[in-house]
Amino acid sequence: MIHEYRWSPWHVVALSCFLAVPGRTQSPNASPQVLDVQGGKIRVVTVASSLVHPWGLAFLPDGRLLVTEKNGRLRMIHNGLLEPDPVWTSPSAPGQGGDALHFVAVHPQFAQNRLVYVSYPKQGDRGFTLAIARGRLNGSKLEDVREIFVADAWETGGNLAGRIFFTPDAMLYVTIGDRDRICCNGGEDNSLRMKAQKLDNHVGKTLRLRDDGSVPPDNPFVGRADAKPEIFTYGHRNGYGLAIHPETGALWQAEIGPMGGDEVNILQPGHNYGWPLVSMGRNYTGSLVSDQPWARPDMDNPRIFWVPSISPSSIIFYTGDKFPKWKNNLFIGSLTQQQLIRMAFNQPSQAEKREGLLIPLKMRIRDVQQSPDGYIYVVTEGKSGGNDADGTVLRIEPVD
Repeated sequence: MIHEYRWSPWHVVALSCFLAVPGRTQSPNASPQVLDVQGGKIRVVTVASSLVHPWGLAFLPDGRLLVTEKNGRLRMIHNGLLEPDPVWTSPSAPGQGGDALHFVAVHPQFAQNRLVYVSYPKQGDRGFTLAIARGRLNGSKLEDVREIFVADAWETGGNLAGRIFFTPDAMLYVTIGDRDRICCNGGEDNSLRMKAQKLDNHVGKTLRLRDDGSVPPDNPFVGRADAKPEIFTYGHRNGYGLAIHPETGALWQAEIGPMGGDEVNILQPGHNYGWPLVSMGRNYTGSLVSDQPWARPDMDNPRIFWVPSISPSSIIFYTGDKFPKWKNNLFIGSLTQQQLIRMAFNQPSQAEKREGLLIPLKMRIRDVQQSPDGYIYVVTEGKSGGNDADGTVLRIEPVD
């Protein structure tokens, strides 16, 4: 039987203030920028800079921040200071594009167990796949780090995705990319993409795990001999954002489509989201993705989609009190359009009003998170490739 999963919003403790600690270096912060937004202004403050392609951000209950760098380093920011030494370094040798570390997540009961989780590429005889490890944070070091899950998504190329996201019940959700290594070179071969429609692997799936990497007994495909029990939903391309709707408790996912067709989906256990048979986008040759591309029976259509692409990297629903007019708005980080998109629902003249934020900064938004005290933080990079240390962590504040 398929169950419906819903959760209440996760409220965490407020940030604390810390004194500067000798030995740490002050980030070369730029002066705050004041930008116009609909109905007012915002202030953008640089919290940390000189990061090498930062991908993910997580808050600790005491106010410190953890940020991943794609080259494999997990960094810590403490009261505006970027620690000079990494908290931990990925065991994965940087592959093509310096890819060695993706996202970080903090256990909901971190105050009791000190557990921090990371996702990264893992090399092997069959190419590479996504691995998840966890360790205990001791001061500014992650110790006793052990792999708890390795995805059955081995390939020699293609996107891994790798967003990791905890719900308050300590269930860990993981996005796995479709691993298509020929998509962007004009190839029409659909064989790799079709793995997203098969349940005997983790390619193109969203997984649901216990906090130790094991399988929850109420997952939708538990007990089926032809299916991986970790699978929660399937038929995805490259999912990079997960967030809980604050009013309904439903889990929403943002994923990057092909040429056009980026999506936000509402995840239901056991459901099929269509890729690569259904998409509002097209193959990179310009052809339709299939002979029936817009909708099919037993495949869920997206809640939101974009044509042309925005390349959504992350999503949050805002639930804080610093921006009361933005309560319950959806924020989407965009890579290709270099902006943070705010979406307000149930508007009197426009059901889904959209506003682009941070456009003058001309930065790729890699992650967006809400801090425990209600500010909005974004992680940025200047461009997608190379090893330039042009990444930043920014805080968005209201201007009174």
